[in-house]
Amino acid sequence: MTVADVLMIALGAVAIGAGALVVTSTHLVRSGLYLVISLGAIAGLYLVLGAELVAWVQILVYVGAVVVLLLFAVMLTRAPIGPSPDLDRPIGPSALVGAGVGLGLAALFADAFRWIEYPRGDPGTAERVGAEIFGTWVLPFEVLSILLLSALVGAIVLSRPDIGRRSGQPNGPPDPTEMQTVEAAEEVPS
Repeated sequence: MTVADVLMIALGAVAIGAGALVVTSTHLVRSGLYLVISLGAIAGLYLVLGAELVAWVQILVYVGAVVVLLLFAVMLTRAPIGPSPDLDRPIGPSALVGAGVGLGLAALFADAFRWIEYPRGDPGTAERVGAEIFGTWVLPFEVLSILLLSALVGAIVLSRPDIGRRSGQPNGPPDPTEMQTVEAAEEVPS
C-alpha cells in the first residue's frame, strides 16, 4: 500500500463522514460547514489523483462560491439558525436507499473494471480545459451563471416580506392614508 492509497482512504473517509453529517445534522448552518469539509476532502482526492486544476476549480466553485451562496441564502431567508425540528426526521429509509445505491455502484464498478489496471491518459492542461469551457461549453456556463444570479435575487425577495404585498396587510407596508390620519390626530392640540 502506497502513500497515495493511504491518502485516498483517509480523504474518502473524511468526505463520507462529513457527507453523513450534512444530511443528519439538525443545524442548517452546521450542515453547510460540514459540506465545506466534504467538498474540501473531495478536492484533496483530486489532488492525490494528479488533477490539480479540477481540485482548484472544486475549491473555488463549490467551496468558495456555492457553499457561501448557500449560507447567504440561509441568512437572508431568515431560516432557523439553531436546531430545527423540521430537519429531525427518521433516517432509516434514506440510509436504506443510500446504502442500496452505494452497493449497486460498487458492484457496477467492480464488474466493469474487474480490478484491471488501465493506462492513465495525459493530464488535462489549464489551456485545454479553458478552451473547452469557453468554446464548446460556453452556453451552459452562462446559463449556470444566470441560474445562480436568479437564486440570489430570489433569496433577497423571499427575505423581504413587504415586497409584493398590498398596503394594509399584515407584514406589508403601512397604508399612507392611515399614517396621515395618525399624524393629523397627533397634531391636534389638546
